[in-house]
Amino acid sequence: MDYRRKKKLTYFTIGLIFLLSGVEYAVILPTIWRYLQTLGAAPYFLGLGLSAFSLSGLLSGPLFGHWSDRTRTTKKIILFANLFEIVGNFMYFMGYSKWLLLSSRLVAGIGTGAGSSIFGFLTRSTAPEDRSTVFAAVMACRQAGLLIGPAFNIFLRLCDFKLGPFVVNKYTAPGLFMCLMWILLQLVVLFMYWDIAPVERGEAGESSASGGGEVEVEGESGLVEEDEPGDDEEGKPLMGSQELMGSYGSVVTPVSNGNLPHVSPPPSPPPPPEADKSTSSFKNFSMSQEFLREEVVVLLAAQFITLFNQTALETMVTPLTQKYFNFGELENSVMYCICGVEVIAGFLFVRWLSRRFAERVVLAVGLIICNISCVWCLIFLAKPIGGFPWQLTEFIIGVFLQVLGLPFVAVAQVSLFSKVTAEKTQGFSQGVRRSVGGLATILGPLWAGGLTENMYIMLGVMMALLALLTMMMFFSYDRLVEPAAVEHADNDDDCG
Repeated sequence: MDYRRKKKLTYFTIGLIFLLSGVEYAVILPTIWRYLQTLGAAPYFLGLGLSAFSLSGLLSGPLFGHWSDRTRTTKKIILFANLFEIVGNFMYFMGYSKWLLLSSRLVAGIGTGAGSSIFGFLTRSTAPEDRSTVFAAVMACRQAGLLIGPAFNIFLRLCDFKLGPFVVNKYTAPGLFMCLMWILLQLVVLFMYWDIAPVERGEAGESSASGGGEVEVEGESGLVEEDEPGDDEEGKPLMGSQELMGSYGSVVTPVSNGNLPHVSPPPSPPPPPEADKSTSSFKNFSMSQEFLREEVVVLLAAQFITLFNQTALETMVTPLTQKYFNFGELENSVMYCICGVEVIAGFLFVRWLSRRFAERVVLAVGLIICNISCVWCLIFLAKPIGGFPWQLTEFIIGVFLQVLGLPFVAVAQVSLFSKVTAEKTQGFSQGVRRSVGGLATILGPLWAGGLTENMYIMLGVMMALLALLTMMMFFSYDRLVEPAAVEHADNDDDCG
């Protein structure tokens, strides 16, 4: 199988992974509260269950990322992480007690840590100019999962039978369904995912300009296979690349009085390249130097504040629609579905936009939209004015603006973060970034849940955080670019 086909299948598999993560969220979230009630759980267990999933992902992300940086592989990590998803969802299906249910979300959340390894892999295997479009497509896959997830619930809520000692009903069926989905995904990863070798800068142009055949790279084994030339004029048996070049590139020199070439003796073999990379990746790595730089702090702040505000608003929406519009499950499902369509359209638009504008421009546009949305919510949603039609219009505009700004900020900050942090330790860095986001998804609902009756305080703090982030980005705007000079310096260090 050629390199291009392997790369397409690998990216397709990554899209499936993020699609399933979105489906899992959308399938389990609508029923988990009622499920906990059937097990006699107190109301605070809902917050614990949702936070447990984020907490274990927060802790496992940097570990999986560090693992991928050292080994330069992700396939084994994904297969290992998916086992936690399988076990966790089966525990959710069993549901003997509220503590088992809580433990199930804790176990399943560990599997989400593989996302940091995947983002590290995407960073290494894509050119900087294409990174925003790839990240936008991957994020859109998760949003697609959030969109189609409720459709599965339409069928799962009809389940009412026994499977051996287990009861399959509308509360336990989501766990069984997701367990089966992650098992199927294991097979997809096994047969359709390759640790394709990263394309070095400038290598693509050289290979396309050369007259030789296509090169196929097998990431796991490290073997290089070359397509045979179209015809062999002299009919001689072709020599493999190792025979032609000798070990580690020894030079073939012709001899004037012989028919066979003379191969110079190979030098003593150095350590394998992958071992060199994994050893040197963290040799001079400093947490403070890597993550306390101005541009990195700004992007981590963008990750935290936008996710904090997003999850806080998501938590606030349902009580708000019930209080002012008397929305039920059907109306809320339709609202989330429409928001999902808007988000996917937004990611596709950002994917197109990022080809024409720098990431920092996209980030600035997203923050402007988020600020306008937060101001609108502070004015019109904290204390809605007018009759029902006006209140509904104010609510729709506020939600529309909030959802509109999300893809701009999300894609731009992820892509920029991959460029301003070291590529060698990208898996660990992406794990740190996702952990910061995980902390936001824990604190956001807790903040909003306790202040649903004090909307001015809740929205005021969110507005203050956004204003702070906007000022940080404004003062650091010149630094939000790829540090090309630093990258070359790092490469020179490696060669020395």
